[in-house]
Amino acid sequence: MSLLEGLAPSRLLFRRKPYRPDLASQWQLMWWKFRRHKMAMVGMALLGMFLAMTLFAETISPYPPGQRNQDYVAGAPMLPRMIDETGAIHLRPFVYGSKAVRDMVTLRMTHQVDTSKKWPIHFFVEGAPYRLLGIIPTDIHLFGTEEGFIHLFGTDFTGLDLFSRSVHATRASLAVAFVGVTVSFVLGAAIGGIAGYFGGRIDNFIMRLIEFIRSIPTLPLWLALAALMPRDWGPLATYLAITTILALLGWTWLARTVRSKLLATRHEDFVLAARLSGCSDARIIRRHLLPSFLSYLIVDASIAFPEILLAETSLSFLGLGLREPVESWGVLLFAAQSIRAIDQAPWLMIPGVFVIVAVLAFNFVGDGLRDAADPYSKS
Repeated sequence: MSLLEGLAPSRLLFRRKPYRPDLASQWQLMWWKFRRHKMAMVGMALLGMFLAMTLFAETISPYPPGQRNQDYVAGAPMLPRMIDETGAIHLRPFVYGSKAVRDMVTLRMTHQVDTSKKWPIHFFVEGAPYRLLGIIPTDIHLFGTEEGFIHLFGTDFTGLDLFSRSVHATRASLAVAFVGVTVSFVLGAAIGGIAGYFGGRIDNFIMRLIEFIRSIPTLPLWLALAALMPRDWGPLATYLAITTILALLGWTWLARTVRSKLLATRHEDFVLAARLSGCSDARIIRRHLLPSFLSYLIVDASIAFPEILLAETSLSFLGLGLREPVESWGVLLFAAQSIRAIDQAPWLMIPGVFVIVAVLAFNFVGDGLRDAADPYSKS
């Protein structure tokens, strides 16, 4: 027997599994269709980036969010370079230094690029101590400078690093969206399940309640409820209140979806079999009906993320949501709404780019999940 013949059986172990739609489960079929959606995969990559920011914000940011640089107040973004002013190529990226110059017309202190100073950028450098994942004490940051300083997005009017604050704000903004969607998902599935399964007067009452809530203009309702919160509440109380408000007003979209699906499936044979076997109504809804269209619920939940994220950002931008010292994208944008900020520090609007990218990423993933969950869509 030749050597190739002896290796043939072992090569079969490392063969890729054949594409067999007839033997695949529903989740495998969804995944195969989802990964063909290029924009959905791009959205997944972006959401993975935001997840990394959420988990490792202290590592990614070069400075703590509350650390001020009095030597670079309202400083412009410092862009990394590989080529200096003479055209020479450097093996290590660097940023130019800065020098403070007073404008003799406005008497305002400004910062100009000092090409005589080149501060190399180092990776995995020592900096301010922190706890990785809240457990492991360390002081290693992803990048930084051994001399001078680096502010990729510039600083605000108090000298705070905008890049570090934007990375840390990802944690609060996405946490509000995640908790809000989770609570809305539970409420919508429960209330919509009751309406669709029992029908009759219960269904009529719940549907009239949903129509009443949805008929109220969303933004004025959020503003009114947020304005009722006492101004002396701490950051944690404000965070919980905003999350609760967004969740209590966001369950109606899912409740209507669950109700329509249950109305179409509550008379199926498997429901009758479960009822004859002695299952309670709650068990039939929880273990038989809801899992039968769980993929559609996941799609609706992914599409709801941008709505709650924009709601939190809008409230915080208007000063009625989260407030300092909490870092969220809306809180950071609150400092950029003045004419002074637009004229003297337009880079303060950079956190708005994070909001746009996050909303687009969730929409791309939602579109991919919707197409993957639709059995009538083209493979």
